[in-house]
Amino acid sequence: MAKTMTLRLTDEQAATLELVARADGQTLTETVRVAIDAHIAERRRDKDFKARLRRRHEEERALYERLSR
Repeated sequence: MAKTMTLRLTDEQAATLELVARADGQTLTETVRVAIDAHIAERRRDKDFKARLRRRHEEERALYERLSR
């Protein structure tokens, strides 16, 4: 299922994004999706991010356990 999102960009960001999309022969949507995929892939390789993610997961797990009592 696709999710529609609103993204606020500066005028410069929007103009640059449009130029990048046109140069790559892509829609703005596809250009943003590719950038998001690249960002997620980078995060998955980042050991510090993974450690923060694990800590956050444990904190939230503990909170859910307390709330379910």
